[in-house]
Amino acid sequence: MLKIINGGIETVVEDWPGRIGYLDNGMSSSGAFDNVALGLANVLVGNPSGEAGLEIAGGYFQAEFGADAVIAITGTDMKPTVNDQPAPLWESIKVCKGDVIKFSHFSEFGFRAYIGVAGGIDVPPVLGSKSTCLFGSYGGYEGRKLQAGDVLTFGSPAKDLDSLAGRKLKPEAIPQYSREWVLRAIPGPNTSPDYLKKEGMDYLFENSHKVQHSSNRSAVRLAEAKDLAFARPDGGVAGSHPSNVLDHAYAIRGSLNICGNTPILLIADGPTLGGYMNAMCVINADLWMIGQCTPGRDFVKFEYCTPEEAVAARKQQREWLSEKSLA
Repeated sequence: MLKIINGGIETVVEDWPGRIGYLDNGMSSSGAFDNVALGLANVLVGNPSGEAGLEIAGGYFQAEFGADAVIAITGTDMKPTVNDQPAPLWESIKVCKGDVIKFSHFSEFGFRAYIGVAGGIDVPPVLGSKSTCLFGSYGGYEGRKLQAGDVLTFGSPAKDLDSLAGRKLKPEAIPQYSREWVLRAIPGPNTSPDYLKKEGMDYLFENSHKVQHSSNRSAVRLAEAKDLAFARPDGGVAGSHPSNVLDHAYAIRGSLNICGNTPILLIADGPTLGGYMNAMCVINADLWMIGQCTPGRDFVKFEYCTPEEAVAARKQQREWLSEKSLA
């Protein structure tokens, strides 16, 4: 078990791929913002890659273990400690009853850290997922971020704890973080030539876009675009701005929504439909990078991708998030 001393800025229980199959009911998928960091944490502690762990955004999380456990810390380096001694990232470590784990804040690169626990986090699944949907207040731990006094229980580890401790990743399996994140994307469904001119799509693909402070688990807002070159003078019956469309489904996670002149990446807890155009969609294999974008600091750059390349990249990621990545 784990008793929360300080929930930090935002710590939630998330699994992967989240709550699949309910978009038509207006329920987003939620799930880990960085599924690679969570997936590798699960590999290290012997869990299935999609098992629930803790997602720590920003930092300042603190908790006390109420039982012996094996954990793995991944993601941005928040200078974690166990009993005030530095704790390693990207490897499994054994902790004992009474040990206290603390995190500082996000590092120079990346924004979210993850804790994987052997056996996973034991919370009741909601519609097939343990993930927290903050904007719907369901799933995870009581549908909210963790706070002081909360107590989490763990599931049963796959192996003896001593045999799980000390597992490490191959150096090449550890993801590289950046200040500018290159996201492969497929144009559509609202793109050139019907909604944007070629120059508008070129603007999106050729420029770096700063991540705004107003980003959250629902939407990662990018800097206002000045040269989108809309193909229409207005939205017709949908509205006065050319970014307006008649309400239709959004291809979350990863859709680039154009709201007025602001590009917005709709992500984990994002809306499932609305009345704005969607110019492109980030491929599944690159969604994890969006979760490590630091609001107000980092940039994203889009790179054209074909559907065939997207499928191949997803297959490669499945290989990455497996025991083949262990040293």
